[in-house]
Amino acid sequence: MTVRPFHIAFPVIDLEKTRYFYEMILGCRVGRTSEYWIDFNLFGHQITAHLCSDYIDEVPVNLVDGKQVPVQHWGVILEMEQWQVLADKLKDTQINFIIEPYIRFKGEVGEQATMFFLDPSGNALEFKAFHDDQSIFATSR
Repeated sequence: MTVRPFHIAFPVIDLEKTRYFYEMILGCRVGRTSEYWIDFNLFGHQITAHLCSDYIDEVPVNLVDGKQVPVQHWGVILEMEQWQVLADKLKDTQINFIIEPYIRFKGEVGEQATMFFLDPSGNALEFKAFHDDQSIFATSR
């Protein structure tokens, strides 16, 4: 099975700050735009930021591996080298991580590199990587 690009649309409160963050910080290429939305190419996936005046102040969290993980979040599973390059770049920009880059479930089924941070509108993003893609959907014994 060939994995196809996904599409996600998400709310933002400031298109100019959103464009800067996704284009300059995350390195996304900008696609179609209007005064109400912007398409971005996020590692080959189409994401669309829609201007929205409604804003959720507090995102619910769940405890995962001893850390408070935002329940509503999204991101991309990268190759390990890509993940490390992105983690280093984000550290250099002094981004405020919700969860600093680290290896989750070390030595267990599903071991993964992960990091969480917010975009300028408070959308939670997670980027992760596995040493072996077979681990992505692995279940514990």
